[in-house]
Formats: sequence, structure tokens, C-alpha cells
Amino acid sequence: MEDVNTAETAPESANGVVSASAIPADELARLTDDIVSALKTVYDPEIPADIYELGLVYKIDIEDDRSVKIDMTLTAPGCPVAGEMPGWVENAVGAVEGVSGVEVSMVFDPPWTPERMSEEAQVAVGWY
Repeated sequence: MEDVNTAETAPESANGVVSASAIPADELARLTDDIVSALKTVYDPEIPADIYELGLVYKIDIEDDRSVKIDMTLTAPGCPVAGEMPGWVENAVGAVEGVSGVEVSMVFDPPWTPERMSEEAQVAVGWY
């Protein structure tokens, strides 16, 4: 993973990374907070927790032009919403003020495991 250049990162269990270089630190912090908030509005329809807290977001890169690249996965490769969820993420993050574009890549290595879930997600699904 790359260095983190912001005050807030994904939950420890999600291993998300946010990186950028030419964006002023205060704007980067606001963008990061707003992107994370947007990701928390996207839910896996089969699990009562958002994709961020589930640890489905592996990496967030904020480019110098304020476009956002997101690597994410699914709880299972055969997830019934596999074709729809990237669009949900693009729409949510694309609505963030200051984001110029969004590219979502689905990755399956490493595979998602429940250990990637935050404590909040574990509570939501009754595992904690």
C-alpha cells in the first residue's frame, strides 16, 4: 500500500489508502471526509452495514485533478449486485463537491473476509 497523506483513513480493518500530492492539505482532508461519508451511504443489500465499514473498500486514490480511483471488492464474487454496486459507488462519490470524476475497479485479491469489517459493522450484523 501507499503512504497516507491525510488525517483520516479507512477503518483499520478496511486497509483503505488515500493519497494525493498537489491538493492543499485542508482541501484533501475535506475531500477525504466527504468521500468516506459518501461511501458510507452505499450498502450491501444482503448485509445491514455500509461497504466502507464492511471493509469492501481496499483503496481510495485522490488524484491531482481531483478525480477519485477506488479499488473495492465484494463479500463474494457471485454477489447478486456485482454489476450494480460499482455504479452505486460512482454515483455516491461523484456527488461529492470537488470530485471531478470517479473510477471504480473491482478487485478480488485479496479476497474479502469478515475480519476486514470494522467494529461498527460487526455490531450491525450481530457478530460483536
